Amino acid sequence: MVKGDNINDIIDHKLFSEDDIHEMCVRLGAQLTKDYAGKRPLVVGALKGAIYFLTDLTRQMDVAHQLDFLDVSSYGDGFESTGKIKVVTDLAADVKDRDVLIIEDIVDTGLTLKFMKDLIKKRGAKSVKCCAMLNKEARRNVDVDVDYFGSKVGNEFVVGYGLDFLNMYRNLPYVGVLKPEVIQKYVNK
Repeated sequence: MVKGDNINDIIDHKLFSEDDIHEMCVRLGAQLTKDYAGKRPLVVGALKGAIYFLTDLTRQMDVAHQLDFLDVSSYGDGFESTGKIKVVTDLAADVKDRDVLIIEDIVDTGLTLKFMKDLIKKRGAKSVKCCAMLNKEARRNVDVDVDYFGSKVGNEFVVGYGLDFLNMYRNLPYVGVLKPEVIQKYVNK
């Protein structure tokens, strides 16, 4: 947290409570258990934001699976995607002939998800799907499927439960809408 920012002063309102998120994980976990029965998928967490959702979601999946992580970035230090995506930390596992499930915190422009899906397909995966906690279709710049998602969200800036602002506020146990004045405070710095 930036000095002087009290957590109670930066959130406009809660969008999804801890109970809401738990219900998303239970619902999605049941669907993924059904869809991946007998497949032993490679579950790929999109770092850093997906870590909280991935942890709670996979606890709800009654499917043997392996876990790996991929860190790609298109944001740099800014608030808007640069459109140039780079792999920061690559997968350790071989995806060839595997069913791969990418776990995302939020799909916004779709650029990073499309990049990850294309990369994994190019490496020979049998299937590549995505499960996101939140789906922000209003900002989509590319055509990419979000196969499973907890909820759609509008064009608000959301933080908490893995979602960040300047790499902060991921640790909130809920998803909240950041006050516009908080964003403006840092945009021109």
